[in-house]
Amino acid sequence: MEIIAISDTHNKHEQVILGSGDILIHAGDATNLGTEKEVLKFLNWFREQDFRLKILVPGNHDFLYEKSPGFARILTEENEIVLLIDETIEIEGLVIHGSPQTPWFMDWAFNVERGPDIAKYWEKIPEKTDILITHGPPHNILDTINEEHAGCEELTMRVLQVKPKAHIFGHIHQSYGFTKFGDTGFYNVAQCNEASRIENLPQKIEEF
Repeated sequence: MEIIAISDTHNKHEQVILGSGDILIHAGDATNLGTEKEVLKFLNWFREQDFRLKILVPGNHDFLYEKSPGFARILTEENEIVLLIDETIEIEGLVIHGSPQTPWFMDWAFNVERGPDIAKYWEKIPEKTDILITHGPPHNILDTINEEHAGCEELTMRVLQVKPKAHIFGHIHQSYGFTKFGDTGFYNVAQCNEASRIENLPQKIEEF
């Protein structure tokens, strides 16, 4: 199965070069401010990509999905895109869970306080998850910004419990890349670099 993942396109999605495949995943920050106009422009582009299935998990810049969740869901599903906001789906035998929540920072969308508050969201991740999609990274894994680790500690603990085959995220542009820990492949798929220019390549999820 050909699974390609991207995130953090920040209204520059048309600069991203994609081929074709089975599943295309966007792990959030498709827009800058999450206005209806920005979201619609992205969804129109996302819909037209040559993949059988498209999955979107919003990010902290995608405000429409937090402020008007029902309306945003209608727009997304009308474009034949699967939206995951702390939800799980099963596709061709693969259990996929997606969450937009990130640790609190400057009152952006889907910000939650570290500790028990955000841990409640990670408890929703099923024990038998194959692909986990979160907008933000786990702590100490592809989460470095200006030499500091910005990822979520509680997410790391849950991922180590669940052991998904692949954990896909973005949010921290400076830490784009891939690493493997145990049986889990970790993918930071942010397309923009730290200067918010499209520089990084989409990543193929190799576990499937």
